[in-house]
Amino acid sequence: MRFENTGIEKLKADLNRIDDVMENFGLVRAGQWDYERVTYDRKFELREGVFYLRVQGYAIEGDVDTFKATVQLMKPLLGKHYYPHGVEYGEGENFPASLVNQCNKLLEQINHDISQFAL
Repeated sequence: MRFENTGIEKLKADLNRIDDVMENFGLVRAGQWDYERVTYDRKFELREGVFYLRVQGYAIEGDVDTFKATVQLMKPLLGKHYYPHGVEYGEGENFPASLVNQCNKLLEQINHDISQFAL
């Protein structure tokens, strides 16, 4: 599921500051990056299964590996994990309404916090 019109997809900001905000809301980057891209995930374990809120971005200036980059964020995604195949983000998936609401609130807060220092 793709979250539309969150405002996050319009944000460009310093990688280190984005890392801090994402960590405050439980989204971790860990080893999910390369020289140009970053991925932040938050895991939700519910009765209906395991879900991941994902926010991705790419460097428009600098390199992620040097921690000196300006990152353009992309539209957030919500996916359901299927063992052993991985995460599915398709529109055919059913996501609990309470989870979608929780993710929308998180994304609103993330958007607010990053907007304070976005370029």
